[in-house]
This record gives sequence, C-alpha cells and structure tokens, in this order.
Amino acid sequence: MLYSFMNVITLKHLKAAYLKHPVAEERLLNWHKHMKENTFLTLEALRKIEPTADPVTGTDYMCFDINGKSFRLIVRITWGKTVFVKEFLTHGEYTKKYVKSRGKKAGRKK
Repeated sequence: MLYSFMNVITLKHLKAAYLKHPVAEERLLNWHKHMKENTFLTLEALRKIEPTADPVTGTDYMCFDINGKSFRLIVRITWGKTVFVKEFLTHGEYTKKYVKSRGKKAGRKK
C-alpha cells in the first residue's frame, strides 16, 4: 500500500515561532505532526483533524488558531501535497494585517 503525506515547508519557521513564543511550542508541534501524518484534499477533511482551519478572506492562505486565539498560524496549502508556512502572528498582529477595515472579519466563510 502506498502512503502519501503532506510535506510541511518548513519546520524551521515553526521553531522560530515557538522560540519567540514558548507557550505555543506544544500546539505548533502537534499541528506539524497532524499535517505530516495526513493527506488533506479538502477543507472539510482538514477540519476533521484541525477544526480551527479557516480560509483568510481575499487570499489563498489558511489560518489556524494556536493556543485558543492567542496566535494565528498562516499557511498556503497545495491540497494533497504541500503546506507552506507563511507566518506566525499574535492575535493583534493578525487583526491588523488580515481583518478588513470595513469591519468584515477574515475567516470562516458561512
């Protein structure tokens, strides 16, 4: 049987994030494990393992809540293949960068 797993690029970005914010280390390493051990073809499949996954409105990025909503991990996913770690932000940094000034919140499409 052939197994295919997601390739996460790169662990060094996650390490830099948890060295700066040690409280997030365990959650980031668990997130990395979930990504490496699975192949996600759809958002619905991803949310079964990582329920906080949300598209970032107006971009091709996905956002994951880390440690509740203290931090946000922003990635780009090539479904079924690769996860590219873009950035790790505090909630405030995420709001400034990705929440539209018109009062529209980036996140889950209803």
